[in-house]
Amino acid sequence: MNALPPRRRSHVVILGGGFSGAALAWHLARQPVHPLISVIEPRAFLGGGLAYSSEEPSHRVNVPAARMSLATDDPEHFLRWLGSSGEVERDPVAVWRNDDIYPRRRVFGRYLAEQLDPFVAAGAIDHVRDRAIEVTRAADGRGWIVRTPERRLSADIVVLAMTHPLPDVPAALTPIADAAGFIADPYASDALAAIDPHASVLIVGSGLTSADTVAELDRRGHRGRILAVSRHGLRSRGHPAVRGEPFGDFVSTPASTALGLLEDIRSTLTAAKAAGVNWQSVFDQLRLQGPLLWSALDLDERTRLVRRLRAFWDVHRFRIAPQVENVLDRRHAEGTFDNIAARPMGSRAEGAALTVSLRRRGQRQPETRRFDVVINTTGPAHKRALQSIPPCAPSPMSADPGGSPWARHRNRLRRPCHRP
Repeated sequence: MNALPPRRRSHVVILGGGFSGAALAWHLARQPVHPLISVIEPRAFLGGGLAYSSEEPSHRVNVPAARMSLATDDPEHFLRWLGSSGEVERDPVAVWRNDDIYPRRRVFGRYLAEQLDPFVAAGAIDHVRDRAIEVTRAADGRGWIVRTPERRLSADIVVLAMTHPLPDVPAALTPIADAAGFIADPYASDALAAIDPHASVLIVGSGLTSADTVAELDRRGHRGRILAVSRHGLRSRGHPAVRGEPFGDFVSTPASTALGLLEDIRSTLTAAKAAGVNWQSVFDQLRLQGPLLWSALDLDERTRLVRRLRAFWDVHRFRIAPQVENVLDRRHAEGTFDNIAARPMGSRAEGAALTVSLRRRGQRQPETRRFDVVINTTGPAHKRALQSIPPCAPSPMSADPGGSPWARHRNRLRRPCHRP
């Protein structure tokens, strides 16, 4: 009997080697029979990405180390690595008052890199230090061709694991976008290094990046006035003094409307308070039960939920490390940091100063203020990314012609195409 030829191994090409791409590559490589794996990532190591390659000491992970692990079946994997790495001794501030540990982000990046290095060294993962410039369907329609400036890779599966797009400059700030005091990307290397310690600073946005920016400015010795503005004026919340178990039940009778869900959350928060349970535990339960809650809403209610409640969800779900929260609280008590609900209406450069018109929420007339520095932290420009998709399906940058929720949403945004 003739032996069957060996089955060809499939080739998975992952675009992006930050946490998402690196974690996927690691889990694939650990399978007894794994595909060929290529990760296209220009950085020198896998796992860091934008978030975890930061060299800024004030940038910390936003959840306790005990809740971060690359191994889904071993929740304390990172915590044990942290204990044996010597990082806690080198950074005692990482240990908070309740003994939870919030290490610097680059430390988590180092942990990720060390888990992937053996697979890269053994050839199980091919780290392509380059950038993908084109993804197209193979001529036979059964695979993909990924091109970099130096290589051409044939892939059975292409995974998009790139970072978020940079923030757009709000239209009201475009007149000062080229001014020396305007910072479009606060995460760029040494973007805040040249800011004078006594400079007056406007931060547009009040989410996680805004909080990181205040913490970094403070670490660099800045003592001037900082004003953060956003549409709702909501600041990212912190973690509880004592972590509890998820609390509440939202799925036994899931709400079918956004308003109904909001009412369920409010009543559960009231019950939690009566039981001595912190609000964070309620939002932890919401996160766990989120997929079922989302599936219970129709498209109109999902749209309403995102439009009306997303900002409130974001500041409660995506919390800041207590070390960062402590800086914001201290600066606010000192009178050198404030956070208000307002939006920029216009701007102009006047010599070295930047003049910005701000309209507070609920007011008609804007007020004009002068700042030395304006920093844009408005969040990823996802709208621009969606608008950049070609109007005719299928997109060359998608490995899924229409099966995933993303693909279905993408295809709804397109004009119909007619092919012979």
